[in-house]
Amino acid sequence: MAQPPKHCGNREHMGAGKAIAVLTSGGDAQGMNAAVRAVVRVGIYTGAKVYFVHEPRAGGEHGTHSGVRVPILFVGGGLCPQGGTVIGSARCQDFRTREGRLKAARNLVKRGITNLCVIGGDGSLTGADTFRAEWSSLLAELVKIGGITAEEAKKSSYLNIVGMVGSIDNDFCGTDMTIGTDSALHRIMEIVDAITTTAQSHQRTFVLEVMGRHCGYLALITSLACGADWVFIPESPPEDGWEDHLCRRLTETRLGGSRLNIIIVAEGAIDRHGKAITSDEVKDLVVKRLGYDTRVTILGHVQRGGTPSAFDRILGSRMGVEAVMALLEGTPDTPACVVSLSGNQAVRLPLMECVQVTKDVTTAMHEKRFDDAVKLRGRSFQNNWNVYKLLAHIRPPSTKSGYTLAVLNVGAPAAGMNAAVRSTVRIGLIHGHRMLAVHDGFEGLAFGKVRGQRGAWGMGVHGERGVHGDGRGALPSHASARTLPKKYFEEISSTISTFGIHGLIIIGGFEAFIGSLELMEGRAKFEELCIPICVIPATVSNNVPGSDFSIGADTALNTITTTCDRIKQSAAGTKRRVFIIETMGGYCGYLATMAGLAGGADAAYIFEEHFSIRDLQINVEHLTEKMKTTVKRGLVLRNEHCNENYTTDFIYNLYTEEGKGIFDCRKNVLGHMQQGGAPTPFDRNFGTKMGAKSVAWITGKIKECSRHGRIFANTADSACLLGMRKRSLVFQPLTELKEQTDFEHRIPKEQWWLKLRPILKILAKYNIELDTSEKALMEHVRQKRISQESSM
Repeated sequence: MAQPPKHCGNREHMGAGKAIAVLTSGGDAQGMNAAVRAVVRVGIYTGAKVYFVHEPRAGGEHGTHSGVRVPILFVGGGLCPQGGTVIGSARCQDFRTREGRLKAARNLVKRGITNLCVIGGDGSLTGADTFRAEWSSLLAELVKIGGITAEEAKKSSYLNIVGMVGSIDNDFCGTDMTIGTDSALHRIMEIVDAITTTAQSHQRTFVLEVMGRHCGYLALITSLACGADWVFIPESPPEDGWEDHLCRRLTETRLGGSRLNIIIVAEGAIDRHGKAITSDEVKDLVVKRLGYDTRVTILGHVQRGGTPSAFDRILGSRMGVEAVMALLEGTPDTPACVVSLSGNQAVRLPLMECVQVTKDVTTAMHEKRFDDAVKLRGRSFQNNWNVYKLLAHIRPPSTKSGYTLAVLNVGAPAAGMNAAVRSTVRIGLIHGHRMLAVHDGFEGLAFGKVRGQRGAWGMGVHGERGVHGDGRGALPSHASARTLPKKYFEEISSTISTFGIHGLIIIGGFEAFIGSLELMEGRAKFEELCIPICVIPATVSNNVPGSDFSIGADTALNTITTTCDRIKQSAAGTKRRVFIIETMGGYCGYLATMAGLAGGADAAYIFEEHFSIRDLQINVEHLTEKMKTTVKRGLVLRNEHCNENYTTDFIYNLYTEEGKGIFDCRKNVLGHMQQGGAPTPFDRNFGTKMGAKSVAWITGKIKECSRHGRIFANTADSACLLGMRKRSLVFQPLTELKEQTDFEHRIPKEQWWLKLRPILKILAKYNIELDTSEKALMEHVRQKRISQESSM
């Protein structure tokens, strides 16, 4: 995502003499408030005047409450947990007329506003671009009718527009995720998990209808995250005769031992002829053909409501920062742009290119060019759809491959491991492999704790259903699961030989990484260890080198964020209170930093960024000044190993002493609650895709290393870690990652999220420099797609 901007020295001059207006338009989406807060805080930080446009209803930007100068206290950290949009949103008909846009232009000119940040869907952004294109003619007409003076028109000669997409449907092309989508998935998965328990109890089939009139993203990701039997999306309708296929699929699932069926229907689902497929129609089909007890649940607007997820808060904050920088860097020749997410990178895309591609999807669906519709949605959507089809519709072949893969978990549990294990097993069976489960990590591998695909641990085609919502590891692990393999090379070699294992897929944290390196060292003496190895990072600490994200980190981050919300809420009736919260992470400050961004923290202490007693003093003084305002609460996060001397107790005592008479303190050590709970949609989907990709890679490596019926893999690229790097999932040799690792502190030497820490401080109103040397550049949607497809 976006690298924070650099402006050394006089940062106030960036926005001096400029005015920015921010508005939210169209349907509301969770995370909009975080984006609004970021635009306001960063805008004021640069010296610009910032205005709210309230309720863009009666005439677009010319409503009665429009152009209200923002009081800085209105956008405190307490804004992040609120859903919806505090400045109001509406779909404005007046703005569709030139008369309405004329009034809006006059309102902006009278306040000297020439920079407009629009947070909304494609309709809102299209309207904003039309407004910008007409700006000169609108000013000329206003001068002619006496609405503004010629001097005012000259001062406001051009209008800059930057958009951020706020839509739970994720229906805007050019961005992997829109603000609000992740939160909507959270609401959906909470309901799916609840329904799953009752469905299992009564052996029911549930048909769930989710939002998505023109886009099936929510339905698709929900189906991947819960292991649904079937999903209907508008971009790729089922083939004719789908009724028989669906009933056959449900029957096979039940015969495979499952007590429930889940079918997901997007509200805009259609068949190949454009006829709507409704949830009631699907229910009637299942009842009539199969006689299953079937219920329909239509989720409706509950998907729009509730507290934003940590992902949406951080996404909104980062996009808000990038939007302000794009506005301040704009010139009369700069096209209106939209700040988008591509993998883990922020990019600026020409607004109307994105709008046009979004319209092209609708056109393709109307013309029944469904393959084109899926491609136009982008690489992320296409990959998710391909993984779903593999998991849900491809049957294991009757002819087996002759290869055996073993899956094991290593280290502490991380939410989402189950999804990775399930995906690995299912895809392995689809490839025709024999799949084995290893229990108790490397020690279990040494002592033969291995079960076959039809064994007691549910490694069958359908036996592993329903594990997605379980936060525990799918393969039982004891304390010994942290044991490293070096002292067991002989025993491990014997197990590999006994069970005829041709490849290992190791899911875990830093121990998995180190243990796999040790297995590579053992290859010199033990030929049995010369098999392909793939490591899938899974740890709440997010400290495994080679990947921007680890399975489980998003769930832990949401747990911390939700807990901080509740802790701050507990002080609602109390004046002037500061909370000191200790997070997990070992020496990695990812959780503390990102939770600080999501929760609107005043400070976050981490090992990677050295701090002194002087820094602590500055933070106390900052909170002292804050308590003189109407905001009476403070939040300070501390990573568990950030400093061996400045412990949580020390910081708590320091703040307590220095804050006497001004504020009081409370401390909380969150502990192992950060490792538990139901996995988030992100972790379930991430684990599912990682598992599928790892099997495809290891299958290719086995074939590549096969000689005369034997597997011999001894090259560096035969043992890899699969990780998310910026925009792609990539396989990296473990030996190369050694050079990027601080083994003493169990962290990567370089970590991408450290560049976000200045944003945290600016949003907390510290007077610091913001690094803009690395910034998001303008890209083109079609060029971006061509380059992505060529790299797939």
